[in-house]
Amino acid sequence: MIRMEVWGDYALFTRPEMKVERVSYDVPTPSAARGMIESVYYHPGLKWHIRRIYVLNPIRFTNMRRNEVKSKLLASSARSAMMGTSNAPLYIATSNDIQQRAAMMLKDVHYVIEAHFDMTDQAAPGDNPGKFQDIIKRRLRKGTCYSQPYLGTRECTAHFRLWEGGEIPSIPETRDLGFMLYDMDYSDPNDITPMFFRAQLTNGVLDLTDCEVYR
Repeated sequence: MIRMEVWGDYALFTRPEMKVERVSYDVPTPSAARGMIESVYYHPGLKWHIRRIYVLNPIRFTNMRRNEVKSKLLASSARSAMMGTSNAPLYIATSNDIQQRAAMMLKDVHYVIEAHFDMTDQAAPGDNPGKFQDIIKRRLRKGTCYSQPYLGTRECTAHFRLWEGGEIPSIPETRDLGFMLYDMDYSDPNDITPMFFRAQLTNGVLDLTDCEVYR
């Protein structure tokens, strides 16, 4: 088990039910927390599971306007271009497609992510849990990562380090967070489905060790 401390100026864990302008969840989703850990150390021989997320700073929101593009590239357009049946451009010209949208973001965030991993069948014969545990802790202490961790969206940079132990001073707040995105089910590549759970913050801790997941 490891504990990863992350913090940053802003965070945006987008609610999927909001269609145009982004609104953040109150706390990180389990999949966002897993993504931050995998940015530090990913290996096909292990699978990360988030146990708890500790909220250390008060939950505060702010409004911000962000530049986004209003279009997206379609696979059908690329397929038509490959077959020579379309001359549609295979790029987005941001100068013509840019659009300002409002976002409700979290500000001044600080969390501790508690996670453990299981070995998978892609682990090499010489791999073992102790080896992976030492690697991830060493990388957290040095601030080494494969890609920059971020707090929901890439412009929300996450600073990180290993939580070296001791009591975690989570906020003394309890609230029902409603249904929250848990993760995406990729078991069927042709039918990728979202999974949700009923999130409950208890004394500043989001406990995921025994949550019921809905599809």
